[in-house]
Amino acid sequence: MILHDLIIYGSPGKKDIFILDGKIKKISGAGGRLIREKNEVVYNLNGAVAFPGFINSHDHLDFNNYPQLGRGGYKNYTEWGHDIHERFFHEIEAVKKIPQALRIRWGLYKNLLNGFTSVVNHGDRLAVDNELVSVFRDCYSLHSVSFEKKWWWKLNHPLRNSRPYVMHLGEGVDEKSSGEIKKVIRSNWLGKKIIAVHGVALTERLAGSFAALIWCPASNFFLLGQTAAIDKLKQRTKVLFGTDATLTSPWRTKEHFWVALETGLVTKNELADMLTITPAHTWKLDDRGTIAENKVADIVITSSDNPAEAEILLVIKGGEVMLADELVQADNGFLPEENYSRIRLGKQILYVKGNLSALVAEILRYYPSAEIPFEVL
Repeated sequence: MILHDLIIYGSPGKKDIFILDGKIKKISGAGGRLIREKNEVVYNLNGAVAFPGFINSHDHLDFNNYPQLGRGGYKNYTEWGHDIHERFFHEIEAVKKIPQALRIRWGLYKNLLNGFTSVVNHGDRLAVDNELVSVFRDCYSLHSVSFEKKWWWKLNHPLRNSRPYVMHLGEGVDEKSSGEIKKVIRSNWLGKKIIAVHGVALTERLAGSFAALIWCPASNFFLLGQTAAIDKLKQRTKVLFGTDATLTSPWRTKEHFWVALETGLVTKNELADMLTITPAHTWKLDDRGTIAENKVADIVITSSDNPAEAEILLVIKGGEVMLADELVQADNGFLPEENYSRIRLGKQILYVKGNLSALVAEILRYYPSAEIPFEVL
């Protein structure tokens, strides 16, 4: 496969990318063109922008059939948790009727349709394959100080040394939230690598105690009305980007990106790094995160170099086309359409790998009021 006439994010000039056996084998020089071999599939992309496949550093894959629940204005995540279980008990139970396997697959599709080729799931180790999106598992999940039993013992488990610990921390605006951060730092007796999620209450002074912070601004604003001071925290620790689940966040990731940029706390280039090279380094995904020769061919082709404005035109995972805009398919026509679903998402018509019609039908059978953000054509 050759991706012809595109701009690689962060690199000058138009390029061609040659993909073979799931990897990037060769990239042409500026203005150059790779020579087409016999029967080589060539996608003409007319100056579109190629990003490394986006990495979603925080999601709960089996929690994406929920609508956003809550009234907002909470002081912390425990207040929110108690409130929604009291006020939305029936809605929560209705979603639970969907078998977990279907909810997981729905979560994977949410990521794929938003340009993610890798996702870090927070919570129990789920039974998933990596067909649609690569699911990162090489970490230990602790929910939080309030909701994880014996978290201090698990954090200091003497036989767990190499993998990072991922934990909701500072998800609030009160003293309880900042106190939990300090408690975890004091309790990290063995100096384990901790990656904090949310960190709204995290201060610049304490940020250096964590290997990274996963920023989920849309979730933070929905629950708490504010987000972490990323402009200060990014000076002390790495910052990754996460969507969280639809319990607290919009389904469309472009909305997340707009929220992030409208805070003025990051630039579009910093946001792009939080989605690509920075999480690749943090999670030790050394074979992805940049578009370079011998890297895994996880690539997202978009209409703009601004993630908040871009329409997704093509998603390639491991050298395979997982999603294609109808206009790209019409111009090139290489996809075996019987293996893809055709959907309308916003103003776009997309071809998506797999049988989305069957998945939607199964979900609606268990949960008739499920919100389906696209139309299967």
